[in-house]
Amino acid sequence: MSYDRYLAICDPLRYSSIMTFRLCRNLVLFSWLAGFTPTFPVAICLCKLYFCHLNTIDHFFCDFAPFLELACSDISTVKMLAFAFSFIFTFFPFIIIIVSYASIINTILKIKTEKGRQKAFSTCSSHLAVVSLYYGTLFILYGVPSKKQSSDINKILSLLYTIVTPLLNPIIYSLKNQEIGRAFRKIFKNFS
Repeated sequence: MSYDRYLAICDPLRYSSIMTFRLCRNLVLFSWLAGFTPTFPVAICLCKLYFCHLNTIDHFFCDFAPFLELACSDISTVKMLAFAFSFIFTFFPFIIIIVSYASIINTILKIKTEKGRQKAFSTCSSHLAVVSLYYGTLFILYGVPSKKQSSDINKILSLLYTIVTPLLNPIIYSLKNQEIGRAFRKIFKNFS
């Protein structure tokens, strides 16, 4: 989506010739492959672990870190592999998104009219909000050493990136729709 916004703002005249159905399909396929590929080696390593503790995970769902806490065998390989793959498949897409948004902001600042800048920024601001929420919670959850965070904080952060972000996603994108915006204002006005 950030590449789509990049093309729409930084190269609008060539947008329809570059952003073809084939490119969209390939971007989606690459995103899915990049999401699933790193999980297979980690899943294979997880299947080789021995578990001897209670089979109750102290979490809302079967998250990675609480699941590893139940293992009796050595988990260093699994943790190293998971960290390496999550770094590669999370950090680099994040860098690409940051670079594309830096270019977008640079292009927006060059627009001469205030209305043009506002329209261009509103095109990508909702996506930037969702990306910031998603990657922010991922980096805090998996980038900060786990011994420094309580399990309650881990649970809340896990809920943020697994439930809250997908839940807010359609709401954030819908706020640009004028009818939905009026309906939200009407609802909040009635509560006041």
